[in-house]
Amino acid sequence: MLARAPASAANLGPGFDTIALALDRYVEVEIEPASRLIVNSEGEGAGISDDAGHLAARVAMDVKGHDRMAITVRSQVPVGRGLGSSAALAVAAAAAAGARDPLAIAAQEDGHPENAAASVLGGLVVATKVRGAVRAVEMPLDPQIAVVAIVPERPLSTARARQALPHQVGIADATFNLGRFGLLLAGLADHRMLSREAGEDRLHQDYRSPLFAEAPKLLHALLSAGALMACWSGAGPALLGITTLDAAPGLRQQARAAMAESGVAGHALVLHPDRAGLVMGEGARLPSSADWSAAGTSGAAPVPPHSGSVFDFDRDN
Repeated sequence: MLARAPASAANLGPGFDTIALALDRYVEVEIEPASRLIVNSEGEGAGISDDAGHLAARVAMDVKGHDRMAITVRSQVPVGRGLGSSAALAVAAAAAAGARDPLAIAAQEDGHPENAAASVLGGLVVATKVRGAVRAVEMPLDPQIAVVAIVPERPLSTARARQALPHQVGIADATFNLGRFGLLLAGLADHRMLSREAGEDRLHQDYRSPLFAEAPKLLHALLSAGALMACWSGAGPALLGITTLDAAPGLRQQARAAMAESGVAGHALVLHPDRAGLVMGEGARLPSSADWSAAGTSGAAPVPPHSGSVFDFDRDN
């Protein structure tokens, strides 16, 4: 069985652990019967752990209850950059293994319902756990929205980024984020209402900045170059400039210049919201990894067609 799931950007400034946007970089997982466990990986994260410790293998074995399978993972999503690589991989692996509810499995394995929900549903989602079950709802998203992502070469583990956060926050900071979260939802539904204040946050971004000292300067550069708002992507270190389709190429050029000036190696990518989410069948197959390498320098990954079977999930569950 073959399954594909998109990357995702979570938090988006004030929406800490509650909101995520699916993006057009993908993880594909293919599972076939075999006499023993075989794991092969290509693209991003290739060869890190091609054995029973691989996340795809752990998820698939949990779903199937045995290890007699050959698993092939092909990924366009950078690992450890805050683009939801683990959630996308867990979703695709669970679906390819035949899970009835890939969202529940991926959310449990990855620990982030919002990333898993974006990878299953596509688009813009809010998600949380209600009485132990994942509740995910799709939110309106302006079709003119595009994203310029600054993706440094250096990784940043989610666990390390989480350790930088305080255990308690004041009510003034919580209220600040709630207000900005309202601005964020309104602006993503209609880009004409999106303002830089919608990306402001007091719960996580400033606390994580010491882990990526160039981040404040790069975020400021994105805003100065015309981004409607700018924020961290998930736990980072990827940074996002939310913009429009027409303005994205120019913003990407400015992002590259800002990276060079700050001495930050990596890529500036133009990404687009993925609307399909989890897709299964031959229509889920990705282009060759050689095409991904070329995409890394041109700024946009090849976008696979949204053919095949979209996973039938209760969109309000």
